[in-house]
Amino acid sequence: MKCPFCGSLETRVVDSRATDSDDAIRRRRECIQCSQRFTTFERIEEISLTVVKKDGTSEPFNRGKLLAGLGRATVKRQVTAARLEKVVLDIETQLKNEFKYEISSNELGEMVLRHLKNIDKVAYIRFASVYREFKDVDEFMAELEKLQ
Repeated sequence: MKCPFCGSLETRVVDSRATDSDDAIRRRRECIQCSQRFTTFERIEEISLTVVKKDGTSEPFNRGKLLAGLGRATVKRQVTAARLEKVVLDIETQLKNEFKYEISSNELGEMVLRHLKNIDKVAYIRFASVYREFKDVDEFMAELEKLQ
């Protein structure tokens, strides 16, 4: 590890401990050459999730984009931002636990719908109407009948 003070490559670890969130290791280091101490963090390099869109193109999973879609579906509904964050986290966790690093937008949409169905039925219909691209009222009615 390169010392940020003198640039020396000779350092030693003085102390190691897990961070509060347990997602990294915090290390206190001391430079052998200048005796200055500094902190480093060691994290697991995660494999990023990829979403394969309907047209066959791929893009990195964007939690902000998913959160924005959930936000639009739940506008003026009694669903907190924290609840939506949990939905996104649950989806990410499920994919990582299944070692799925590539998912179709179709599968992702269905996962979101399963969560919304348990949270708010109106938000579910709103999300479904955009995600499934409802063309007319009959498609709305068919989805509503499935809900009941």
